[in-house]
Amino acid sequence: MTEAIVASQAPGADISAPGASGARQFWRRLRTQPAALVAAAVVALLVLVALAAPLLTAVEGQDPTTYHPTVVDSARGGVPLGSFGGVSGDHWLGVEPQTGRDLFARLVNGARVSLGVAFAATLVQVLIGVVVGVAAALGNRWVDQLLSRVTDIIIAMPLMIMSLALLAIVPSGFPRPVLVALIIGLVAWGSTAKIVRAHALTLKELDHVAAARLSGWGPWRVARRELLPALAAPVITYAALLVPMNITVEAALSFLGVGVKPPTPSWGQMLTAADVWYQAAPQYLLLPAGSLFLTVLALTVLGDGVRTALDPRAASRLRVGTGRKREARA
Repeated sequence: MTEAIVASQAPGADISAPGASGARQFWRRLRTQPAALVAAAVVALLVLVALAAPLLTAVEGQDPTTYHPTVVDSARGGVPLGSFGGVSGDHWLGVEPQTGRDLFARLVNGARVSLGVAFAATLVQVLIGVVVGVAAALGNRWVDQLLSRVTDIIIAMPLMIMSLALLAIVPSGFPRPVLVALIIGLVAWGSTAKIVRAHALTLKELDHVAAARLSGWGPWRVARRELLPALAAPVITYAALLVPMNITVEAALSFLGVGVKPPTPSWGQMLTAADVWYQAAPQYLLLPAGSLFLTVLALTVLGDGVRTALDPRAASRLRVGTGRKREARA
């Protein structure tokens, strides 16, 4: 990657060629990993479902908040009427116990909330981590020490306890999904900053970066022209692994009752009340739990595939066997 940066700065060099070549190499390496391709297809399908949630619920003719008391048996505590938890032409995946709210509508809209919170929190973590990490690497000794100690404090803070405390004191009128994403991002950026600082310190010692600094370039120009392009691979790799972690955190917070509040659906919130219905209406527990498991698994496999494709020297932690022939072809 550093050779590509140097080549792009050479007089008369084709600036677009290295990027195109790098993209082709990345795609060629990624294609050698069938598990990563399947995971990418699953993630793309989940994102498409989340984006099209209003359209899908309109096709079904339901919405995630309307109560349907006529489809539950009030004499038995609100158990859904009919087989398979009330599955019918009007309710494709059945209904929620007690309330009769449509499970398909709540599941696809819950995907929108859970994925949106995870991606937004990851974006906040990456932005803060990159800024702090690069500033610590390019700053003087006192700036580096100050930012490093602040980062250590952030890392030492228990994420769940801090999130619980902050979510409990914020006024209820603030949009809950936005609040959850901001809190996760603001409390958990320390690891990203550590990784970026370590890579930036290594890059700072390279000849072309040192030459740029000695020629009088300011820290911002050095970061923008020399460091950030080279940091793209490790940052993208780590961000891909942060998304499933943030989905789990959002689900845990909603499960504990301090995350996304009703009537806004999320997978973690659906699991909050499902534990008492796993015998009478098992799909009420299995649907959000299965969706959460599938999403986290697909994102984890995809993140590992992206890491291996960006850095072919790093062997996949999920691959069975050596795969030497496949890596040699890549």
